[in-house]
Order: sequence, then structure tokens, then C-alpha cells
Amino acid sequence: MKPNYRCCASCRKIAPKEAFWRVVRVYPSHQVQLDSGLGRSAYLCRASECLKAAQKKNRLGRSLKAPVSDELYQRLWQRLATSDCTFDCTSDSGSTGRKTDKSSVSTV
Repeated sequence: MKPNYRCCASCRKIAPKEAFWRVVRVYPSHQVQLDSGLGRSAYLCRASECLKAAQKKNRLGRSLKAPVSDELYQRLWQRLATSDCTFDCTSDSGSTGRKTDKSSVSTV
């Protein structure tokens, strides 16, 4: 069976859905939550650059067509801080998304 691929709402990287955090606008209440629920979903890389850009430019809110609370972003930052492995958005491991110039990318 083929793996399910998803696209990051921030950097547009394509990867298996297990590599992303899932943010859901629950139907019919339009409440935004993490990981579970039925409704419109957006996926976000587990990288600080993606989370920072998504928060600054409201990319999750535009993808979900709903406002995303600061508490949800705080939970995502906590997950990022406690995660054992983080995925780098600039790596080309199976990515068919946008190409980046690796010489201009700085590591944190």
C-alpha cells in the first residue's frame, strides 16, 4: 500500500503524513485543535522555521479558513522543544516541493 503524502502549509514540502503535525478545524463547531477530529486539516513540518513562518504569516489560519489561537501555537512550540527528532525542511529526502539554495540556509 502506498504511503499517504501531505504538504506542509508553511514551506510546501511534500512528505508522508507521519512527518507532520496535523491541525484540524473541527466540523461543525469550527474549533481549531491538534491531531484529532473530523473536518478541514492542515499539516505543518516539525521544524522551527516552518512554525515561525506559519505563526508570523498566519499560514495555518488561511489554510484552515479559521483563526488559530495563540494557545495552539504555544502547544506546538512546546512539542517542538520536547521532540526527540526534528525534521529539516531544507533536506531533499524524498521532497518534491520547492527547491532551496542550501548555501543560504542557516542552521539553528
